[in-house]
Amino acid sequence: MPMNEPIARRLVVRGRVQGVGYRKYIEYKAGQLGIRGWVRNRLDGSVEAVVQGSLAAVAEIIECAKRGPRKAEVATVEINNSEEEHDSFVIRPTE
Repeated sequence: MPMNEPIARRLVVRGRVQGVGYRKYIEYKAGQLGIRGWVRNRLDGSVEAVVQGSLAAVAEIIECAKRGPRKAEVATVEINNSEEEHDSFVIRPTE
């Protein structure tokens, strides 16, 4: 796969990731990295995101997701391939 061909990954982040600015942090980092997709809280307390961009940008936002903002305590990040395509990055409502 060429380095500049977009890839997409679905992330499920568990730990103390709600009520700590996690979605805004991911939205901010996505803007910095040119990532498209979305992020939302889930009813089970986790955060879910789909991130789409270059291989390097997706790898970088995954590293950001593993760290989270200062107040977050990330326990695990589940990473799966995604076929979704997006034109921008948005925060979606909780599901």
